[in-house]
Amino acid sequence: MKTDWIRKGIGLILLVSLFALPWLTPFQIYLSIPNQIKTFEGLHDISLPTLGNSIELQAENEQTVQHATDIIPFSFAESGEQEVVYTFSDIPVKKVDISVYEDIRIVPGGQSIGINLHTQGVLVVGHHLVSTEEGDLSPGEKAEIKVGDSILSINNQPIKEMEQVAPLVKEAGENKKDLDVEIKRGNKTIQTSLTPQYDTDDQEFQIGLYIRDTAAGIGTMTFYEPNSKKYGALGHIISDMDTRKPVEINDGTIVKSKVTEIQKGENGVPGEKRANFDVNESELGNITKNTPFGIFGTLNGKVEKSKWNEPMPIALPNQVKEGPAKILTVIDGEKVEAFDVEIVNTVAQESPATKGLILKIVDDRLLEATGGIVQGMSGSPIIQDGKVIGAVTHVFVNDPTSGYGVHIEWMLNEAGIDIYKEDKKAS
Repeated sequence: MKTDWIRKGIGLILLVSLFALPWLTPFQIYLSIPNQIKTFEGLHDISLPTLGNSIELQAENEQTVQHATDIIPFSFAESGEQEVVYTFSDIPVKKVDISVYEDIRIVPGGQSIGINLHTQGVLVVGHHLVSTEEGDLSPGEKAEIKVGDSILSINNQPIKEMEQVAPLVKEAGENKKDLDVEIKRGNKTIQTSLTPQYDTDDQEFQIGLYIRDTAAGIGTMTFYEPNSKKYGALGHIISDMDTRKPVEINDGTIVKSKVTEIQKGENGVPGEKRANFDVNESELGNITKNTPFGIFGTLNGKVEKSKWNEPMPIALPNQVKEGPAKILTVIDGEKVEAFDVEIVNTVAQESPATKGLILKIVDDRLLEATGGIVQGMSGSPIIQDGKVIGAVTHVFVNDPTSGYGVHIEWMLNEAGIDIYKEDKKAS
């Protein structure tokens, strides 16, 4: 009996401790300490709460024991991996890994740009019927070629332009031969056989496919790195307007664009910028990547100058805060202007992901001109406390004053701008 009472007493103590633990200040402080922190070299922007009687800082083979009751600031001279170890009576209780990044600076954009993409192969955007003596049919659909597929080659001949297809179709039709077609569907490459049919109405051989080899539109430049001239724009992937699938590009270019008109957004109806650009005009740069974080390449021309042409530091996701910010964009001609926004929510993402920010347009002049976020504004850089923190990406259809943004770190990654140098890792 006595043993049972002891067990019950111990169990009761453990139960009370379990419920009381979350309310104890040391435990709350312990939970508030992050497992990982990202920062930049030379900045005094790391502040960690104390726990117990000491904090041991390990960096570059030096050790410093801090005894304090308040938050302790740290800074690091060089990029690399560091760590802060919390100890209690010389017993390690928690380690914080710290990634120290180079103090990189980029030039914010805001300029309106024209975008011209050349697809990988030719893109299938639809099927159509061919009128034959046996009835109407679509040879492409019969060959199980789907909307969104890219035709990479026909009879082992690489296909890069639509103009290459018609002569091959005509030759195969006249010789009553099938076409050996290589298509790309997602990550798969598929071989299929396609039989051209003679269209009695148009009096020519056809394959019953609508195809396209280019895509064009407008967007906004987000940034460029002044030394390498690498740039990022748009903040989201370009999808084909017909297939709604990402455009797999072979190459492309960006050119200057002039905003001529804005259709204001309303609840349920997104607005849009309307702009003029000439794809044959001297290009600003090439396009080498089309990713969920935007389009990327290298500049070979000069972007339109603005008040914000000086390089700026960036903020990592964990450094962005809710509150006032600005976006840079064009609403008339080629003039880049700054407009007030509010960061409503930010996610301190530790790995690349879209939709890291929610922002709201609060600038009366921008609201009067656009109604909020409109198509063509994607890529507009977001500035907070003198740092580039991200880019506008999507509008909320039912509330055009608000939308999503992407953190700038992920766009820099995609651009190939390495803000963290492995070779500087501390030993």
